[in-house]
Amino acid sequence: MSEPVVAQKSPIEFEVKEGRSYWWCSCGKSANQPFCDGSHKDTDFTPVQYEAKRTRTVYFCACKKSENSPLCDGTHNDL
Repeated sequence: MSEPVVAQKSPIEFEVKEGRSYWWCSCGKSANQPFCDGSHKDTDFTPVQYEAKRTRTVYFCACKKSENSPLCDGTHNDL
């Protein structure tokens, strides 16, 4: 598997908490999008750590094509 699965063509809104780490799914196979559930084990992909510097709402990429991963950069609009 050299290309990630497009989980959905829109970002996933999520409120992160200051000081917490989140592990973003980069393969697109997780059933717990946008977070890793270990489904990447049979791929070359690894989860990406996101550390919240402050409590706020962020938009995690779900198309897995963002140049700003794990956050959405609007790339899904071109798919």
